[in-house]
Amino acid sequence: MPSASAFTDHPEPEYDAIIIGAGIIGCALALNLARKGQKTLNIDMLPAAGYGSTSSSAAVIRTYYSTLDGTAMALEGYHTWKNWQRFLDAEDSNELARFIETGTLVMKTQGNGNLERVLSHADTLGIAYEHWSPEQIRAHMPGYNLERFAPAKTMENDAFGTPTGGHIEGGVFFPAGGYVDDPQIAARNLKDAAVRQGAEFRFRTRVTRIHVTDNQVTGVTCENGNRLQARAVINVAGPHSGKVNALLEGDPGIRIRHRPLRQEVVQIKPPQSLGYSREGLIVSDNDIAAYIKPGSGGHLMIGSENPPCDAPEEVDPDDFSRDLSDRALTYAYRYSQRLPELGVSQHPVGVADIYDASDDWLPIYDRTDVDGYFLAIGTSGNQFKNAMVAGRLMSELIDYCAAGNDHDSTPFQFPLQHVDHTLNTATFSRKRELTRESSFSVLG
Repeated sequence: MPSASAFTDHPEPEYDAIIIGAGIIGCALALNLARKGQKTLNIDMLPAAGYGSTSSSAAVIRTYYSTLDGTAMALEGYHTWKNWQRFLDAEDSNELARFIETGTLVMKTQGNGNLERVLSHADTLGIAYEHWSPEQIRAHMPGYNLERFAPAKTMENDAFGTPTGGHIEGGVFFPAGGYVDDPQIAARNLKDAAVRQGAEFRFRTRVTRIHVTDNQVTGVTCENGNRLQARAVINVAGPHSGKVNALLEGDPGIRIRHRPLRQEVVQIKPPQSLGYSREGLIVSDNDIAAYIKPGSGGHLMIGSENPPCDAPEEVDPDDFSRDLSDRALTYAYRYSQRLPELGVSQHPVGVADIYDASDDWLPIYDRTDVDGYFLAIGTSGNQFKNAMVAGRLMSELIDYCAAGNDHDSTPFQFPLQHVDHTLNTATFSRKRELTRESSFSVLG
């Protein structure tokens, strides 16, 4: 660690950790480190916690992933959301985000292997589920058309909306699942809990340089010229994480690519005759490459599950359009294949924002080639539910590396608290090859 004399021109307090980003994971990390008695500072260029891509999250809580470690992590996160007030050690529940448990329904399709691998992970971890017949699906979702339309297409395709033969033969219902009613409030809850433990936050502040001496991170410089000293710096900057890595005086050694991808979610209000409500099901339908969740005001939120026809749209996180495009209309019309009575406006409403997604859509939770510089990136789209688990994982990984362990050669093994499983954190390595088990979609 550098001597204090190296910072005499900028007499700022010393921090155990500077966390770049104050989204849901950045705030969860601050809370976990602060609970250990460490002095932390989150720096975010936005005006408040959770103000960036966290605020646009669908905030779905589910317990099915393509990998066993991903599934175990999601199940651990579910237990935290179920006990949100207790986790935060909050006296008053009035200001807290609310977990609305609806259960999640996943359609069995050829594209997802009829969920065989997903269910094997559920069996291994003891996750409850039910097989639903087409009749049960229609009983819960009146008017649902179960014809097959795969592969998913854009509206420019002449075959769009034309059944391709046969019917969906059923689905799997996972009772443990739902969504958080306000993701930004959830991030603020974590930030407030961290502040109660002594954590500090600076908003409307941009980091312009990450300093390294003898391959050890030493701190950061901010746009206002302030230089802040720290033993560790953690990049949790979401869609800006690539730009943050570029500020590092050294090479972080990231092998797997991650990038900011523009995404759209459309909102539609279904006819009252369909009987949908705020407490309705969350649905994953691989056949039409869409996920659906209840939204506010009786709306349904519809997003893409990233089929090949929905080409990734890489953008500059500081310069992209927030206007909905024909993509949003495509997602709405895909779902109208299931609900012909839905009715789609030619002027849809919804959200356009950006993900920070890796090439296999799994996160990077790791150290780097520069000692003391850590990554919690590539997390957008499917890690909101895992934020508190990721915060604890990263806090313990930092301790593991600080104790002199070589995480790259002997990866940290992370025991879960509510699930009988230990994560091999090599799963989330920056140096990994593509995870072939992945869905290669927002489902992870």
